[in-house]
Amino acid sequence: MSDLQSVFQPNTQAELAQFVTDNAANTKRSLQPIGGGTARCEVNADNVCEVQLDLLNRVIDFPARDMTITVEAGIRIAELNRILTSENQRLPIDIPQAEQATLGGVIATNWSGSRRFGCGTMRDYVIGISAIDASGQRFSAGGRVVKNVAGYDLCKLLVGSRGTLAIISQVTLKLRPMAETSAVVALTFDSLSQVDAVLSRLLTSATRPMMLDVLGRVGALARPNEGMGKSVHPPVLIVGFEGASREIDWQIETLLAECRPFEPRATESFAGAAAEPLWNTLRDFSMDSKSSVTFKASLPPSRTCVLLHLAIEAGIAVQAHAGNGIVIGNLSERVSTADQAIAAIKPLGELIRSCGGHLTVLRAPNEWSALHVVADSWAGSLAWTQRLKRQLDPRTLLNPGVMAFGPA
Repeated sequence: MSDLQSVFQPNTQAELAQFVTDNAANTKRSLQPIGGGTARCEVNADNVCEVQLDLLNRVIDFPARDMTITVEAGIRIAELNRILTSENQRLPIDIPQAEQATLGGVIATNWSGSRRFGCGTMRDYVIGISAIDASGQRFSAGGRVVKNVAGYDLCKLLVGSRGTLAIISQVTLKLRPMAETSAVVALTFDSLSQVDAVLSRLLTSATRPMMLDVLGRVGALARPNEGMGKSVHPPVLIVGFEGASREIDWQIETLLAECRPFEPRATESFAGAAAEPLWNTLRDFSMDSKSSVTFKASLPPSRTCVLLHLAIEAGIAVQAHAGNGIVIGNLSERVSTADQAIAAIKPLGELIRSCGGHLTVLRAPNEWSALHVVADSWAGSLAWTQRLKRQLDPRTLLNPGVMAFGPA
């Protein structure tokens, strides 16, 4: 391996393992696993080699009757969706930029969208995983091969690890059948306090929503025959359903009856093809912005509206998966320096950490490294994450600086 090599693109999992083994034994360069590059992390190290995984894109096994599929981690999400659709099956995770994003990248970032309230996250669908640690050792867990390492549940452990523990090379997923149809109900309110009260009511709703989203400040509602133009809006609660047409009709009627006492300013319902633009706009919220900074926060659902209020007051466009306590924020386009971004995010981070949550920067200019440190310091401060990193990557070769794991 040349010291000047800045990119390595393996054709096979064996090539990848050999490369990582040689690197650990010889040059010990920092490695940055790259899938589609839609959510790449800023690596805090010199002499970094990008490991591009998009050629590891083969389908290993697809026993459709079992509703599982085993694929290499570099497969594009759009291609995976096409394969699954041919058997009327799906991975029910809302993933933006599907033509570019890879399965391994989605797993490494634990990305999940609006359907996570009813369908769950990647941790619910990864039943087998193969990966390569920083020394080049290949290991597997769950699914096709059951082999635990150091007593950890590796399937769940690697989901959301952002490439800091191992390089994911192969995945087995459990699948769901395609839904017959879907519908979206948008309820506009005068205040977030009304939204908060409705969310509390919906915890005991007779309906079974797939989605409970809240949009604040910048509207992202795409309506039929309209574009996705954005303007200032009062808070909007968006509830989504999936299933048979008759079942969905009943759920919409029931939802509107349950929400009527809270006096929404306006209500709109979209079903079937008319609902697709809304699902797609919500899916793409984190990417559909001219903002230079996008962040993701996780906190108790009961505190979601408090965080939304702070963000809206700071001029931040926000989308909340309110039933799960996940908030995506796009900073104002007027934020042009790292110091301005830190000033905007710091109060949010203080609230989030005070209730046991965490904050991650999804997108920011590479030179704004201080912003990542402010946001991501939660991970490195936890003793168990440091122990885990030392065990699986003692030299800190994989994505140093990400999740506050600094260089050795």
